[in-house]
Amino acid sequence: MEPGQRERDGLLTEQEGRLLVRLAVQALEAHFGQRAAPELDALAGADSRARLEVRRGSFVTLRRRQDGRLRGCTGYIEGRGPLWRDVCALAVHAACRDPRFPPVAAAELEGLAVSVSVLGRPRPIAPEEVVAGRHGVIVRQGARSGLLLPQVATEFGWDAEALLAATCRKAGLHEQAWRQPDCQLFAFEAQVFC
Repeated sequence: MEPGQRERDGLLTEQEGRLLVRLAVQALEAHFGQRAAPELDALAGADSRARLEVRRGSFVTLRRRQDGRLRGCTGYIEGRGPLWRDVCALAVHAACRDPRFPPVAAAELEGLAVSVSVLGRPRPIAPEEVVAGRHGVIVRQGARSGLLLPQVATEFGWDAEALLAATCRKAGLHEQAWRQPDCQLFAFEAQVFC
């Protein structure tokens, strides 16, 4: 990567990504009364602070360390506030408000692995352009929509068609809905930090 390319592309450094994960963990610990709420100023230099203050889409995923099973995942396609603050809020939301799972108990925290996905801007895409493992996908048809992160296709060994079908199912649509002309497809890339 040429000098300055990372900044032009809006990419975060590995250190900044690890910091986001650390902030997510601290937000969970603060929620359960085990520490004070995290603050960015004490943890990051000026350049990193500037990149972590921008509005970016992000997701926080919680998995059980012992078996890798999903315990919660939630996010914003577009940022609602500074990236680092969104990540902190999403960590707590994933732990307590993901409707697919019972809320995380304080005793579970130590056994959870936290990952943060920082999203690039979604763009319209044709089905034949989707690359499984590289693209996350958003499917919209009528009032229904679904989203899967890029790493989900890799985790399950899906090709592009399987990814599109799974995203349709997540939206509550027929798995071939992505082939219909009134179905909108969007793709995005993400940086994933663990």
